[in-house]
Order: sequence, then C-alpha cells, then structure tokens
Amino acid sequence: MTRDSPERWLVDTQVADVATLGIPASANRIRRFGIDVRFVVRSPASVASTWHELNIELVGRREWSRRIVTYNPGQTGSLDFHCRRDLAVGRALRVRALTKAWRTTRRRLVIEAEEVSN
Repeated sequence: MTRDSPERWLVDTQVADVATLGIPASANRIRRFGIDVRFVVRSPASVASTWHELNIELVGRREWSRRIVTYNPGQTGSLDFHCRRDLAVGRALRVRALTKAWRTTRRRLVIEAEEVSN
C-alpha cells in the first residue's frame, strides 16, 4: 500500500494553557514526523514586567522548556519548538504542550505534525 499524501495532524486550542496531539501507531510502516509547536501571547501596553513559558513533553517525558520575558508592550510574542521524530512500526506519539503566562494574554497554542520523507 502506498500513500498519496503525507499524514498531517493538527490541534489548535486557541487560548487554552495545555494542548495534546496524539498520532496513532501504524501497523505496517516506519514514519518520520516534523513537529511544530507555537505559543503566542500579547503583552499589555502598560505593563513592563511580563513573561511566558512553554514546556514540551513527548510520550510523557519532558523534551524542552523555555521561559522568556515578553518584550514589546502592546505587541505579541511567541515561543516556538520544532523537532523531528521517527515512529517505529506499532509506536504511537503523544505531544503535549504546557504553557504559563504572567501578565500576558494567551492568543494561540498550536501543535502540528507532518510526515516527512526519510
């Protein structure tokens, strides 16, 4: 069996503080995915001391974590994560993004996974 197009998975939670994307196992082939996570916040115009944080878990283990100051009062800021993961036959993948924000407004939290060629 051949596939006409690569697999693509997406979860867009808008302003939620946690997002989870699950990719089911394949019974007959190895797959490689490019994974992108984007967390966007908006900083108030009048507050100078703000920050936002993004934590990434892959299959229940912490993979990456960052907290940064949200610069540009009145503007948006973001934290982005990208990686590639190979999934063996019979292996599923769970991507979980956990966020925190101090004195900023959550704007968007998105996880995308797209199958890429080996």
